[in-house]
Formats: sequence, C-alpha cells, structure tokens
Amino acid sequence: MSRIQIYNEKSDAVTDGIVSSKDYLFIWLYAAAITMAEIFTAYYNPLFGIICHVVLLAALLAHASLAYKQSINLVYLSLSLAPLIRIMSLSMPLVDVPFMYWYLIISLPLFAASFSVMRFAGFKPREVGLTVGNLPLQLLVALLGVPLGLVEYLILKPTPLVPELTFQQVWLPALILLVSTGFLEEFIFRGVMYRAAVETLGSRHSIIYISFIFGVLHITHRSPVDLIFVFAVALLFSMAVGFLRSLLGVSLAHGLTNIGLYIIWPYLLK
Repeated sequence: MSRIQIYNEKSDAVTDGIVSSKDYLFIWLYAAAITMAEIFTAYYNPLFGIICHVVLLAALLAHASLAYKQSINLVYLSLSLAPLIRIMSLSMPLVDVPFMYWYLIISLPLFAASFSVMRFAGFKPREVGLTVGNLPLQLLVALLGVPLGLVEYLILKPTPLVPELTFQQVWLPALILLVSTGFLEEFIFRGVMYRAAVETLGSRHSIIYISFIFGVLHITHRSPVDLIFVFAVALLFSMAVGFLRSLLGVSLAHGLTNIGLYIIWPYLLK
C-alpha cells in the first residue's frame, strides 16, 4: 500500500489517506495508455488512435463500475473524459462545417459528459471551482493568457483561424475559444478531474497527474517543446486554482492564450 496525503476539501485540512498499490499502478498505466494512443493518433494513424481511445474509454468506464462506491472509481470515471475528448475531436462529421465552429460543436457533448460526471460524483459547484472568488486576483491570473499565447504562438506558428483581423471576423471565434476551449478544458481538468483525484491521490500528486494527462493530449501538435510548455502551464494553472479556489482566472487565461495563438498573434507577427 502507498500512503499519500489527501486534501480534504470540506474540512480544509490535509489528512493521511491510503490508496492501494494496485490502483496507483492502474492509474499510471491508464496515463501511459492515453499517451500511446495520442502518439498513434499524431504520428501513425488517426483511425488506429481513435480505436485505442474507444478501448480506453470502455476500460475506464468498466473499471469505474467495478470500483463503485469507492473513491478510486471517481478517478477512473473522470479520467474517461480524456479519451472522450480525442474521440469527439476526430470522429464528428465536420468536414463541411467552417473550422471556427468545430470547437463549439465538439464542446457540446463534452460539456454534457463533464457535468454528468460532476453530478454522478455529487460534487458541488464550489468544489470544482465554479465560483468567482477574489475577482481582482482572478483578473490578474487572466492576464497571463496574453504572454502565454505569444510564447505558444512562437512555438507552433499556426495558421490564423479568421480571414482578417477585424471585430466582425474576430468576436465570435474569440468567444467560442473562450468558452469551448478555455472554460471547458479548465472545468474538465482543473475542476472535475482534479476534484475526483484529490480524494485518492492527494493534492500534490493530483496536480502532477492531471497536468500530465492535460499535457499528453497536446501530442497531436507534434512539438516536444510545446509539450513541455503545456505541462508547465498546466502546473501553473493548477496551483492558481488551488490557491484561489476558482476556475475563473485560469479559464480566462486559457481562453486568452488560445485567442492569441489562433487569432491575434498570427496577424501581428506575420
């Protein structure tokens, strides 16, 4: 058995908890499997990658049901959102849909799945960061999205998401990125997944684990430098949420990062 400190959200205290070595091994085996599935998707064959993720999704849901009414089952259940993200992003028939709407359409089933996991787990909104918190500090955290977007643009150099940098062309894609990537991904990873993991793995282990999962889902960018950058940002955002107890600041920062990456910086620095 591995003894791990567990952060008790309700009592605001750190207590000693126990997670079996078997479950701890399975958690990291799933992380390795998600990593391999992403590598297959990015570098080998996207169809084979989808198949791997479908198998992983089924395995995680089955494992969660076998561990029902144990805290570890919520880890497996919330982790199933990771392969679901890739399945939705690659399998939905969006060829004839303008690219800027892809994020919105893909986000809808992911929002539904995430809130379903939250409801099944019995998490209250404040327990997954759905609260305003200290607004001035949240806005300071949000401003991190500007330099972070610049750095990631310099790493990836993506093509712009809009045909020209005008208000008419920018406002809707920016809003979609803010909600369908910024808020959604923070809600999934720093909200639901972290809240599910912290009861079993403890605060520090959960931050590292969830940040790792978040990072490997960016393997499809095919940039090792970006992987390191994303993992570091995930750790930073996780610590911000742990300190501020709210997703508001990191959701805005995440959204601004993507707005800069795909809309602003490609035009300003071309």
